[in-house]
Amino acid sequence: MLKGIPSFLKRPGDSIRQLLKSERPQQSIKPELHIVSRDEHPMSRTGISESALKVLYRLKKANYDAFLVGGCVRDALLDLHPKDFDVATNATPEQVNSLFHNARIIGRRFRIVHVRYGRETIEVTTFRAPPANNTAKSHASQTDQGLLVRDNVYGTIEEDAIRRDFTINALYYNIRDFSIYDYAGGIDDMDHRLIRMIGDPETRYREDPVRMLRAIRFAAKLDFDIESATEAPIRASANLLRQIPAARLFEEVLKLFLSGQGEETFNLLREYHLFGQLFPYSEDALRESPEREAFILQALYNTDKRIAENKPVTPAFLFAALLWPVVQKAFAELIRSGIPPVPAMQQAGQQATAAQVDFTSIPKRFSQPMREIWEFQLRLERRQGKRAYLTAEHPRFRAAYDFLVLRSETGENVGELAQWWTNFQESDNHSRRNLVMNSEQHETPVPRKRRRRNYNSSRKAKE
Repeated sequence: MLKGIPSFLKRPGDSIRQLLKSERPQQSIKPELHIVSRDEHPMSRTGISESALKVLYRLKKANYDAFLVGGCVRDALLDLHPKDFDVATNATPEQVNSLFHNARIIGRRFRIVHVRYGRETIEVTTFRAPPANNTAKSHASQTDQGLLVRDNVYGTIEEDAIRRDFTINALYYNIRDFSIYDYAGGIDDMDHRLIRMIGDPETRYREDPVRMLRAIRFAAKLDFDIESATEAPIRASANLLRQIPAARLFEEVLKLFLSGQGEETFNLLREYHLFGQLFPYSEDALRESPEREAFILQALYNTDKRIAENKPVTPAFLFAALLWPVVQKAFAELIRSGIPPVPAMQQAGQQATAAQVDFTSIPKRFSQPMREIWEFQLRLERRQGKRAYLTAEHPRFRAAYDFLVLRSETGENVGELAQWWTNFQESDNHSRRNLVMNSEQHETPVPRKRRRRNYNSSRKAKE
């Protein structure tokens, strides 16, 4: 969480203005430029990616305007050490693309250029402008509900600023004199720790419902409040997310839960009725059995902790946790219908996955290991003979074991099993044999399948 506001943002009378922070009138759509000179802000080129600087200076050398824009400027001012750097310019995508051999134009709804340097990608956008009445549909178009399906009208930096979503993202770092251009009162809102929409919030949410998710993500990441007018339409507009392609929402879910504030993000999503639009079956299961929420919260807490420690995290484990209440519910129903546990767990996993992909797509590289984590929960119960050794050597064992421990920590009756596997991993070979022998005395043997005799082969042998 953000520890505080840098001193350059603090001004006399902060305590009074903090009490009145929600009373400032909604931001006008008319941009008003405020320039923060180099000696008035802490942002420095030393904190900017070398790749981003290469892009900025090459655009400048070609006589184009070029600015760092959005989150990287905001985070630098808040001393949050940005990792991603976006560039805005008056050069068109085609002009940008022609300057860099390592660039490619992507997107139809919103054409941008990706300039790649090794593993780092610098996103370059052309200044946007609101469409005019005579703008061709090939450049800008909206559905009858107001959803922007194409937004490729180019304009000035002033027009670009008011097309951005929140005031704190309409900040531009000028490479020519190292000043910061603030067109929408973003620095003032940072001072007040506010997330404020530029323009009419309800209209802007209809244009792109993902902006509601972004408001939640920034509020959780920065520990800011959502300004009252920006907040007001969210609950009633939550169902607009159904208009967004499932593939795009998958990417948004990763940003929401794998940025280090997953636990707080989850709470805010539920508070604003957005979680149910992303994971409707999980939301239903949580309402029926509120105690299952503890499992998801603990999973997100552990994920946040791993991110803070720079340890790897995988979307497969995240989705396995978020959908576990759905799998549990389906598994219980299948067991009651008479289906044996192993096929019941397989079917439950398939049902949960198939239902979820209508809302957020899950690429196969994640959905397959996700289902294996669930199915492994039953496999971990079998520890007879060589089973334990083979299970512990499986590539999916560690994730399945962590999942089992998580279930134990949040109240499921698997504490003894989780402790057994903990002991097994920490023991030498002799102690492992004792553990396996002791477990065999308490486990119900798995009946062996009788091999079916090949009648035709037997008859031919007799002949």
